[in-house]
Amino acid sequence: MISSTFTIGFLAALSSVAALGPVAVNLRTAANYAILASTVSLVPRCNISMYSTVTFIPYRMTPLAGDVGVRVCTGLTGFSLTVDSTGQFSTSGQVNGHIFTMCYAAPAPATLTVAFGDMGTAFTDASGRVSPNFNNLALGAIGGLALTPGLYKWTSAVMVGSDITIIGSATDTWIFQVAGTLSIAAGKKIVLAGGALTSNIFWVISGAVTAGAGAHLEGVVLGKTSINLLAGASANSRLLAQGSVALQQACYGLQLTMQLTSLCSGHNIYL
Repeated sequence: MISSTFTIGFLAALSSVAALGPVAVNLRTAANYAILASTVSLVPRCNISMYSTVTFIPYRMTPLAGDVGVRVCTGLTGFSLTVDSTGQFSTSGQVNGHIFTMCYAAPAPATLTVAFGDMGTAFTDASGRVSPNFNNLALGAIGGLALTPGLYKWTSAVMVGSDITIIGSATDTWIFQVAGTLSIAAGKKIVLAGGALTSNIFWVISGAVTAGAGAHLEGVVLGKTSINLLAGASANSRLLAQGSVALQQACYGLQLTMQLTSLCSGHNIYL
């Protein structure tokens, strides 16, 4: 007769062994940031030059959750900033965390230098993984697919033209290597199922990343160039770009914690 204690222990060990997918990418200190990029901009969704008279309507806002790191000293635009008395960081009503640039007082420059180095190392690691489980799946047109754990490689652009599902357990991992661009069509979503965690999903994109209006992105994004979220788009992830991150009054946040309601466009926005 097998004891219940042995059975529980055996099942726990089996669950651990049964984790599927590649070894997760080690972000090191880059994981301390919600957004890490050379420049970060919050772009207004309205072209006010179209109107002879403009009235700004107050909106409700709960701020972005997480720290922001910017390589270029003047690379943060569209945010209201208050420099801390120590000179080491800024705060903003739009960010529930600290904002760092290379021109702030020590230790910010050294800390950011390490973080940007770690981001580059993570990109090199993830993009250099070999022996993919899936090679050029659906020629990059992956809309409507259910993606199981594994290493995916595309030598071209990838387009999410309809909702996709990333399905697996909380211990499974996914790495998506894309040599071209990643585009998510307006209103289309990346959906998690089966307990899959956004922290175990890595999009490694050599070209630009664009989430169309109202689209939703899940997973850590390691972008070599730019990451762009258009109006009403949302991301439950970390946005780590060697180039720029542009949020068009967008939706970003590790826990989707920011909500803006504006009569400018009538959208609800989660950041």
